[in-house]
Amino acid sequence: MAALCPARRRLFSALLRQPCRSFTSATESSEKILQSQDDWTAFQLDRAERTTLVDVFSKFGSAQTRDNTWQPHHPLHRPTAPRDLTLSALLAAGAHLGHHSSLLNPNFVPYAYGTRAGITIIDLERTLPHLRRAASLVRAVVSRDGTVVFVGTRTDLRPTVLKAAQRIGSQGYHVGEKWLPGTLTNKVHFFGPEVAQSERVVPDLVVFLNPIPNLHAIRECAIEHVPTIGIVDSNVDPRIVMYPIPANDESTRTAELIAGVLSIAGREGAELAAERAQKRARSARSMAKHRTLEVD
Repeated sequence: MAALCPARRRLFSALLRQPCRSFTSATESSEKILQSQDDWTAFQLDRAERTTLVDVFSKFGSAQTRDNTWQPHHPLHRPTAPRDLTLSALLAAGAHLGHHSSLLNPNFVPYAYGTRAGITIIDLERTLPHLRRAASLVRAVVSRDGTVVFVGTRTDLRPTVLKAAQRIGSQGYHVGEKWLPGTLTNKVHFFGPEVAQSERVVPDLVVFLNPIPNLHAIRECAIEHVPTIGIVDSNVDPRIVMYPIPANDESTRTAELIAGVLSIAGREGAELAAERAQKRARSARSMAKHRTLEVD
């Protein structure tokens, strides 16, 4: 009240002294207002006073809305671009929480920050560059007409891999159920000889959100020389995948964040491929036009 001018202070005091009115229904309120011209004038003055009150005090309220603030569903539906990813986002997703220190894999020591209450803390300053490197790989693979498969066989990871594959487009695939052994190494039996020879059955890159339950799939990728990306926790040997991302592999929010960042990178790669195709088409049309002019 002290920050307001005297006129606005008097207006606010007058509005506070007015009795509160409740409208039971739109029909009753409209009948009451339209009984006479004086009622209509009073209604207009009341609406003007309320509008003035809102205009005066709106600047003193919060400007935060659901659109400009973080929401728990954003990593799944509105993921962050790789260039905008920060350590605070990884920290908020719980990516720094590892397993008990007694389960620490000796090969994971370079990615461990320390121990807190018996829990291994993952160094996020190592996680961020590894994640950006994996995003650059996904972008490069998709931009060169490569296919990417997201694998997450837990129940909570199925929407994540589905959204990630849909975000990339026709070059993105997902496995939300069990990976059938022999999908890559015995593709002729699974898909038939015609499909195995005419279609691209073997992907160009595979992303594992929970690599430990899918070790047989990682072995098949190694046999077929398919590069792999995986979320590696403190109890896992980082060497099981070609491009490890040290993070909490049991957190759904961490998986949504990482899969979202990688899928955004894949979408950027698809856009780069489309731009190159348009440039080649324009160049071909200009060359054909030039040849036509020379012939004439």
